[in-house]
Amino acid sequence: MRIIRYSDSAGKIGYGSEQADGSAFAIRGDIFAEFEVTKDRAQIKHRLAPIVPSTIWCIGLNYKLHAIETGSKIPEYPVLFAKSPSALQNPGDPIQIPTYLKSEEVDFECELAVVIGKACKNVRRDQALSYVLGYSCANDVSARDWQLKRGGTQWCRGKTFDTFAPLGPCLVTKDDIPDPHTLRIQTILNGESMQDGNTNDMIFDVPTLIEFLSGSTTLLPGTLILTGTPLGVGLARKPPVWLKPGDKISIVIDKIGILTNPVEAEPAPPSS
Repeated sequence: MRIIRYSDSAGKIGYGSEQADGSAFAIRGDIFAEFEVTKDRAQIKHRLAPIVPSTIWCIGLNYKLHAIETGSKIPEYPVLFAKSPSALQNPGDPIQIPTYLKSEEVDFECELAVVIGKACKNVRRDQALSYVLGYSCANDVSARDWQLKRGGTQWCRGKTFDTFAPLGPCLVTKDDIPDPHTLRIQTILNGESMQDGNTNDMIFDVPTLIEFLSGSTTLLPGTLILTGTPLGVGLARKPPVWLKPGDKISIVIDKIGILTNPVEAEPAPPSS
């Protein structure tokens, strides 16, 4: 099933089961508990990120070829950092280049997003996928100057500005993607292919990540896991390629779809 989240003309937010023609049937209930697909057509005015995450856990250096292109060693354990849920951005809404804490090195990272469907802790690898609700496309937008030079040796500052976690266009339930490690994953910037990889290049696969993240730690329903990015990020290019106002960037993943966002400058704060 392809689950979307949307607002209607009255501003009411709902979930829907997307159909092949782009329409959707309204969903009644809680997608993290019990729900049913009705026969009522969803009145979609604006498509939203498919979930509002309780937590966003991110994995760095999780593709072999990406680790090589950045000159990094293959990690022994998953490299973990977090984004604030406030970084979430909807499909079609703009990624904003920070101007208050100014960045001139904003990068893109196409990523397979995993959505946890029920609370779990100390999950064994062989049981891990049973806790997954589904998958989506994500863009781990990264201000490299804040990540690598001004972030106090940790990555969170450069990774968690507002709008730096676009997600969508839908959530595809795990029954439609029984194996998340066979998916082509791409970044298209202004019509040009920048990243073109496959999730089979992951160093730590999805069950391993869930086992690691749930170790002595509860993963709540709605936990979002960004699983790393393949070869081709802007940082590693010569010369580097940075996002700029006026750009249009798309994340494309097999069996899920296309997540597209324009890029603009963060509006200036109001004068005092």
